[in-house]
Amino acid sequence: MDLRAELLKSIWYAFTALDVEKSGKVSKSQLKVLSHNLYTVLCIPHDPVALEEHFRDDDDGPVSSQGYMPYLNKYILDKVEEGAFVKENFDELCWTLTAKKNYKPDRNGNSVVSHQDAFKLWCLFNFLSEDKYPLVMVPDEVEYLLKKICTAMNVELNSCELEDYLSQEPQGQGGLTVWQFLDMVNSGRLLRGIEQEAISMAVEEVYQELIEDGYLWKRGQLRRNWSERWFMLKPSVLSYYMSEERKEKKGSIPLDKHCCVEVLPDRDGKRCMFCVKTSSRTYEMSASDTRQRQEWTLAIQTAIRLQAEGKKSLHKDLKQKRREQREQREQRKAAKEEETQRLKQLQEEKERKLQELELLKEAQRQAEILLQEEEQRRRQQHEEMQRTLEIQLQEAEQARASMQAEMVLKEAEAERQRKRILELEDMQERLQEALQQEVKARQDEEAVRYAQARLLAEEEEKLKQLMKLKEEQEEYIIKTQREKQVLKQEMENKNKCLEEAQKQLEEVRVNRQRVDQDFMAAQRKLRQASTNVKHWNVQMNRLMHPIGPGDKRTNTSGGVFAGYQPLLSRRDSSLK
Repeated sequence: MDLRAELLKSIWYAFTALDVEKSGKVSKSQLKVLSHNLYTVLCIPHDPVALEEHFRDDDDGPVSSQGYMPYLNKYILDKVEEGAFVKENFDELCWTLTAKKNYKPDRNGNSVVSHQDAFKLWCLFNFLSEDKYPLVMVPDEVEYLLKKICTAMNVELNSCELEDYLSQEPQGQGGLTVWQFLDMVNSGRLLRGIEQEAISMAVEEVYQELIEDGYLWKRGQLRRNWSERWFMLKPSVLSYYMSEERKEKKGSIPLDKHCCVEVLPDRDGKRCMFCVKTSSRTYEMSASDTRQRQEWTLAIQTAIRLQAEGKKSLHKDLKQKRREQREQREQRKAAKEEETQRLKQLQEEKERKLQELELLKEAQRQAEILLQEEEQRRRQQHEEMQRTLEIQLQEAEQARASMQAEMVLKEAEAERQRKRILELEDMQERLQEALQQEVKARQDEEAVRYAQARLLAEEEEKLKQLMKLKEEQEEYIIKTQREKQVLKQEMENKNKCLEEAQKQLEEVRVNRQRVDQDFMAAQRKLRQASTNVKHWNVQMNRLMHPIGPGDKRTNTSGGVFAGYQPLLSRRDSSLK
């Protein structure tokens, strides 16, 4: 944090204190008075012309912080020189303006800290607050400051009480404002049972430690006498003044990488001595006690190290490190949350894939059920077809037995010529039955052909299903190559389904061959029936041939057979 940033923090409090209506704007007359006071405490030559020119009365109305910044940067902050003014006087000016409006101690005088201690706490708050507006101090820095104060009083901070207070107190911008911090200290919850004087001494010690200044005894170079001086440590120089008001500067000790600090033994009635050696001179000093000497030697050594590293201040460096540690913790926390979110997304993706797998398994089970139903239906159709063929075979056997019986009757009719007409009529009836059987056989042949065509259609449908299953299997194999190990069982099930479908196709082919054989047997039976009809015609003609013209009886009988002969000829031609 550079000098400009430190000054802007205090000026921000003064500007907001002048904003009575909380509109973000301040009247020009008030800003004129504020700028004049800043000129005075910062020891900058007054520029009344620029002041009057910038804040002349016109119709523009109040000025916002953005409108005030150009003048503040150009005519005040750009002209500030470090060491040319007393920083404490500048802070007291800004504190006076803002405390009058915002700081509200206990009216009964029961405040834990005095008004001066509240001012120092305000300065410490500005030193440790974040570099963004409105100014807040994060809980880690609050705990750090309170621990420093408690350590100075040799007491331990009640961290649980602090956490309870921070959890109950509303925090804006991720931290506490200075007024919330002062209310927390004045409430006495964290410093219960400690006297105000002890708290004041602890605040003073922490203030001097962080601001890095205090009284030391210094030995003169010429007269070699000891004088008490107010020292102020910076990374590049150790300045000393006549008093803590820092109105009269007595000298300065330049610090660089060639300087060193050494502890000296007690002598000449002085104790806790140490010296700072530069390339041109050795400065002897004496502290009030051993602890103060250790703090000063450590602080000067740290300043020399920071000067070599190009840094500004030990406490500012530590503050920056703490800030970086907080940012790293927040980054780790954000990374952890991001990793948790990513794991959650992966878990959801895994659950979604498991659901999809369950859906695929369910679809596979449904397909298996449909395939089983189709197989059962096809089996029933096959059994019905087999029963129908067995019935047709039985009827053919009955027809054969009937034909054999007819042949026996025909032989008996040859022996009994007197019953020829009756036998011929009986034969005519049998021929008609044979014709009906032939028609029925033709119908059976058409039915068998229809069944064969249907089996062929089923075979083609099964082939299409088989090709579809193969295509689905190929697509599924291509799609699930990355998940080969996970879906291996499913591929095996698909292969089993394919094998079962192939087996079913083979069974359909065997059934088709069996039907073809049955069809050929039916054709043979039909040819046999036609042969039998021809044979009956020959036998009938043979029985009719010996009868010729003769007596009346013979002519009558011949006339009768002559009437039947054309009929038999037509039957024979139709049978052929």
